[in-house]
Amino acid sequence: MADVEALEITGGARLVGQVRLTGAKNSVLKLMAAALLAEGRTVLTEVPEILDVEIMAELLRRLGCEVEHDRQRSIVAIDVPATPAHRADYDLVRRMRASISVLGPLLARCGEADIALPGGDNIGSRGLDMHVAGLERMGAAVRVEHGFLHAQADRLTGATIWLDFPSVGATETLLMAAVTARGRTVIDNAAREPEIIDICQLLVQMGAVIEGIGSSMLTIDGVDTLSAVRHETVPDRIVAGTWAVAAAMTRGEITITNARPEHLEIALDKLATAGADIEVHAGEFTVRMDDRPRAIDIVTLPYPGFPTDLQPQFIALNAIAEGASLVTENLFEARFRFVHELARLGADVQTEGHHALVRGRDSLSGAPVEATDIRAGAGLVLAGLVAEGVTTVYEVHHIDRGYAGFVDALTALGAQVERVTASE
Repeated sequence: MADVEALEITGGARLVGQVRLTGAKNSVLKLMAAALLAEGRTVLTEVPEILDVEIMAELLRRLGCEVEHDRQRSIVAIDVPATPAHRADYDLVRRMRASISVLGPLLARCGEADIALPGGDNIGSRGLDMHVAGLERMGAAVRVEHGFLHAQADRLTGATIWLDFPSVGATETLLMAAVTARGRTVIDNAAREPEIIDICQLLVQMGAVIEGIGSSMLTIDGVDTLSAVRHETVPDRIVAGTWAVAAAMTRGEITITNARPEHLEIALDKLATAGADIEVHAGEFTVRMDDRPRAIDIVTLPYPGFPTDLQPQFIALNAIAEGASLVTENLFEARFRFVHELARLGADVQTEGHHALVRGRDSLSGAPVEATDIRAGAGLVLAGLVAEGVTTVYEVHHIDRGYAGFVDALTALGAQVERVTASE
């Protein structure tokens, strides 16, 4: 038996109140990596106080940067040396897949990069084939040896690159590699997520020349050098969506501020179909639910489709909804591991391939469960909020990687949630 941290949730509370978002996890980590492209001090604001930011900060320190994190003001300042180190070791990279984001900037700045093959959430295979193929088209020599990806190029050369799938990670790597490459690079079938737009906006502030921002075709004309800047991180749409589902599941009313409702159009439309009342204003929105939600079908797709990072939360909602629903996962094949834990709370979910059939039940019952990734953890917490009795969510460090001040925010909204030391 070992003592571990867990969340202990007593179900039954109706969540009411207001939550203010900070910057997106899926953006800020890549912005921190992009800082490597320019010597000097890059300052990022609206930085969430999450574990992954600390891991990325330590990775940057090992690459020779000085990193200051002002948690009170949600600011990270990164001082980048004239010549960063170019090796990212396994002990950090294995803890967070976003560490691969330093590959493009290091190759562009140093002419070489040695990156341990990444770890991160256990939600399915996310290979680096498109990263490697794109860099090779730009003239890099890439090989994998002893658990490291080695890339080398005196200076990258612009190329036309077609992505087989609009991969966020590959788009980010090739974009950051291309901004100082010789000539023009075209990335076709590029990812269109708001976090990609955020990185593009940072790079343009730094002096990059990028056309087609927000579209599936990015055209980058390489420049010789970039400059350090100050940049505000885009609000976290996945955290916003999580709070929206929490309001609907608990038949509560939550206003989410410092938000970009336009980044959640499909998810909010699904909640409206489920019976929620949604009011959208500039920079904020409110979700209110008075009755039991109705079951809704979900199909995850690359942006602007329904986000895979909200799939577990919506399965939790469907588990207590009126009727049956079909959830189709098109991005990460192992994301349905979460439903085995949800079943411990009494949910009726059957999976086959990339489909999950969810039959809503009147109620769930509290039980010990284990978070297998960030969003699975959030989904289990939401289920615990409406389950009878006490739900204990183990492996809480996953939740810490994506949700800043989660327990405090839940408590302020009226939930009965405690962070406890429990035996596992």
